[in-house]
Amino acid sequence: MMKRGGNQTQVLSGVRVLDFGRYIAGPFCAALLGDLGAEVIRIEKREGSEDRFVQPIVPGAEAGEGGEGAMFLQVNRNKRGLTLDPMTETGRGIVRRLVETADVVVANLPPSTLKSMGLDYESLVEIKPDIILTMVSAFGHGGPYSERTGFDGIAQAMVGAAYLTGYPEEPVKSYAPWVDFGTASLSAFGTLAALMERARSGKGQVVEGALLSTALSFFNFHLIEQDLRKINRVAIGNKSPYAGPADIVRTRDGWILVQVMGAPLFKRWAKLIGEDHWLTDPRFKDDSARGDHGALLSERTSQWAAQFTTEEALALLEKARIPAGPVLSPQQALDDPHINAMHYLHPLAFPGLPKPAPIMETPVRLSRTPGTLRDRAPLLGEHTDEILTELGYSTDEIAAFRAEGTI
Repeated sequence: MMKRGGNQTQVLSGVRVLDFGRYIAGPFCAALLGDLGAEVIRIEKREGSEDRFVQPIVPGAEAGEGGEGAMFLQVNRNKRGLTLDPMTETGRGIVRRLVETADVVVANLPPSTLKSMGLDYESLVEIKPDIILTMVSAFGHGGPYSERTGFDGIAQAMVGAAYLTGYPEEPVKSYAPWVDFGTASLSAFGTLAALMERARSGKGQVVEGALLSTALSFFNFHLIEQDLRKINRVAIGNKSPYAGPADIVRTRDGWILVQVMGAPLFKRWAKLIGEDHWLTDPRFKDDSARGDHGALLSERTSQWAAQFTTEEALALLEKARIPAGPVLSPQQALDDPHINAMHYLHPLAFPGLPKPAPIMETPVRLSRTPGTLRDRAPLLGEHTDEILTELGYSTDEIAAFRAEGTI
């Protein structure tokens, strides 16, 4: 069967991915594979999965409480859309026929749900012996939490990240879902490795990602420090416990983040503010000591920054070659000249939108075979008839599936 999927020079041209994912971790994994040329089929509920309508930006949708959401448009680009109830006998038959044509199945669901849908690895290999199952769950398989559901923020909370973010009286999770996107990226990395290995051995395997695993990986060195030193750190706002000055400070018209790490940068900072005595004070003898006394360094940096506008302060810091950046609002980020000059945000039209949505490109650039954003996210069930026809179903069979509520 001929497989669609973009430019034939792309890395994953000819690879078919079935995306049973929801929200971010599974779908963005599949989207990254799609960016690299894989043909991705997004399979969702007949009425539309919940993640289709998060942060709605498209007016007048027939399903859900609003139109398609911003998250859905980002993580479901380069996919065709199929609606299906895989829990019915007919639906299982369609899943079986889909799997026969596929190379990879992506699903971020608990183990028992995978099994009930016939998407556990044992069921899949009976259909396609060399299939790769990329499974993403909240807590991984094999421990006491395996069947629990969870989201990005739960993982942030459980590894110490929320505890050390914000201030002691109120732990704060990150607004950016870094655990979800990190898990998606690592799962795509694992899927690529499995595809490479399959090319040698002819065998598939399970690629397992988990939100808790990702959060532990990204937060690991803090846990190493705690285990070996029992330092019991607490949250200190935007300061760094490991170096200084490192903090968000106010300028005359905004905020900037200044990060000084290492003796050469600290010498430049002292020269910038015109006070060499900081260099001979034993409280600031090295990064660790400067982190311990970061409040004093932040206070002095705040005094310095308050004299200038954000633009002026950043220009002086750049001249001194000290890492710093503005604290931008989302609108200011959209308007930033560097972001625009780099063409990071790719405009993709979607039905009902007043203008194309700025979708972030594949975040890693390949010089010869780059990822591409070729197609917008699919409307609900947009390609159902097309995909089922490719699988060999007749028009009458497809009409019967729809009448009985399978699609």
